[in-house]
Amino acid sequence: MLALLLLTAGLLFGLVLVPLGLPGLWIMLGSVLAYWIAVPDGSVGLITLLVASALVIVAEVLEFTISGSYARKYGGSRRAGWGAMLGGLVGAFVGVPIPVVGSLFGAFAGAFVGALLAEFTVARSERGEPVQVATGALIGRAVAAATKVGFGVAVMAVVLFAALVGRLSGTG
Repeated sequence: MLALLLLTAGLLFGLVLVPLGLPGLWIMLGSVLAYWIAVPDGSVGLITLLVASALVIVAEVLEFTISGSYARKYGGSRRAGWGAMLGGLVGAFVGVPIPVVGSLFGAFAGAFVGALLAEFTVARSERGEPVQVATGALIGRAVAAATKVGFGVAVMAVVLFAALVGRLSGTG
């Protein structure tokens, strides 16, 4: 029972970190791995671990690409899409020293500034309105954060379902 409570606490802690732009999904995955090792009788098996891992990887890839796709959707160039993605990544790292919400605000600001600067480097005849493109990147960053939270909820549901079913069936 203690292992299940610790698993739940680890999953909740990770889920709280996800919207802050911190590596909450990886903490959730680490919690699942620790539970899998600590409770080897099959309540959370290899399949559950692999499904959770796949969800985390897909969420990370989507987070990286959504902001750029929104920049392009709002009339931006391919370069603006890359600027939004790289700017969001750099902004998240730059914001880390600010407690709690620094990486979140850094990622949002970075996506905006990255798309804006990148769009200014494109020939005038080929570019969209830079502020509109950067706003699209910012909206995309918000959508990416919400998507990642959704994936975190899915990881939590899959893992807790497997753990509880295993516990109820007597294998956990």
